[in-house]
Amino acid sequence: MDLQQRINAFAKLGDFLSQFNTSSIERKEGIEANELFFEGFKHQMKLAKEYNGWFTDANVLFSLEFWSDALSTENLNKWTSNYKFDRVETKTIGIIMAGNIPLVGFHDFLSVLITGHNVLVKQSSNDKHLLPFLAKYLEIVEPEFKGKITFTEEKLENFDAVIATGSNNTARYFEYYFKNQPSIIRKNRNSIAILTGNETLEQLEALSDDIFRYYGLGCRNVSKLFVPKDYNFDTFFNAVYKWHPIIHESKYANNYDYNKAVYLMSEFDMLENGFLMVKEDESYASPIATIFFEYYNSKTELEQKISSDKDQIQCIVADRFTENEVAFGETQKPQLWDYADNVDTVEFLLKI
Repeated sequence: MDLQQRINAFAKLGDFLSQFNTSSIERKEGIEANELFFEGFKHQMKLAKEYNGWFTDANVLFSLEFWSDALSTENLNKWTSNYKFDRVETKTIGIIMAGNIPLVGFHDFLSVLITGHNVLVKQSSNDKHLLPFLAKYLEIVEPEFKGKITFTEEKLENFDAVIATGSNNTARYFEYYFKNQPSIIRKNRNSIAILTGNETLEQLEALSDDIFRYYGLGCRNVSKLFVPKDYNFDTFFNAVYKWHPIIHESKYANNYDYNKAVYLMSEFDMLENGFLMVKEDESYASPIATIFFEYYNSKTELEQKISSDKDQIQCIVADRFTENEVAFGETQKPQLWDYADNVDTVEFLLKI
């Protein structure tokens, strides 16, 4: 199977996923193997929601819509054109996936298969229904994928390299356990936004999507703000108000109530608007329903801090503040060539 066959198969998967978006779920004509997979995938979405209360219809559909857009022939060709695939020796790559947001491990899965390797996947129990079904779809539209995709619930064995994602604690275990194999080990990271006080209402409304999408559970979600001294949060609170219905979702509301009680009992200073708490804190990882903030005195000072803490930061949302920044509202819409932790997964896979 050559690279173009693999690209074509994933583009067909993108077409299949285009039927499931945040506007509607609607069966389309001309989608390959649709009679076998459309209704079945709706059932898998239902199971995903039943097994993980954070996987609401809105969150699952947002993820599917994103991947449908990303898996266009144009995007896949542009992405792969940056590499040479002519001397790849097929190996088996193990992937240990997180389960914090729907299909969070799909990019690693895609990268392994697009480079011509076999993939051995150990999923999180929090996200185990969607990907195996999509893998079956790939095997139907491109039969040469059969035998190249394996899922396991056991300990990973018989692999040549590994990509593992987990917490800082599990990462230490991964680093020890996989010390003799080529590996990419991903730890906890969070995303930040740098505000100047000159942002438009539209920019701050877009920032609210970066904060609340997936309930803030993703590493690309903004969990911390850097603001200038004497920053007025009124405009920020006005902008994020469009997300206020989130407080009616029980899991989010329970976290809001719990964290608010902890802060009040601890007599921490905070601002809150009934569905979001804003607390001054040096940490990057904020609890659900909370966003941390920290003041900065100058751009130079902040650049130095960000540089020293770069291993804790996934994305920087800003407007003409730094290189490689992400525009407001775009953290959950990375391109195929935007790699987690700035580690080029495809380059790694082509060199092992």
